[in-house]
Amino acid sequence: MEQIKRIMVAVDFSEYSRPTLKYAAYLAKLHKAVIVIVNILNKRDLDAVQRIELEGIGISAEKFIARQKSDREMAADQLLKEIGCNNPPVEKIFRIGVPWFELLEVAKEQKVDLVVIGTKGNDNIPNSLFGSTAEKVFRRCPVPVLFVRGTD
Repeated sequence: MEQIKRIMVAVDFSEYSRPTLKYAAYLAKLHKAVIVIVNILNKRDLDAVQRIELEGIGISAEKFIARQKSDREMAADQLLKEIGCNNPPVEKIFRIGVPWFELLEVAKEQKVDLVVIGTKGNDNIPNSLFGSTAEKVFRRCPVPVLFVRGTD
């Protein structure tokens, strides 16, 4: 088995993100690994903003993206602070696109050894075992995937 040097953790800032990041930080500390926090702005949300922008009643897509990136950067920092994660090195990646696809791309590009993801997230579907993003990542990921269940 290969040594775990880079752990990617997918966060969407839902109620599932805190325990997911906490577990990834625990593993990173054990393995002296780098944590790669990845957050994806869903392209469908950006498309909605662009439609509103074209109608002249919304903010520009550029401003929306900049605001989202800033807000999500602060949210990631707050999560790290809440879980007391100050030991392992942390990298943060913000992308725009289809969440499951972008997560797989980042996993490949960053050459991660493990992906940690919550079983559900913002698109929480009641009574389902996995969220659609988690399931697609699980089925296609080139490295092991560890699921964190629940909000505790």
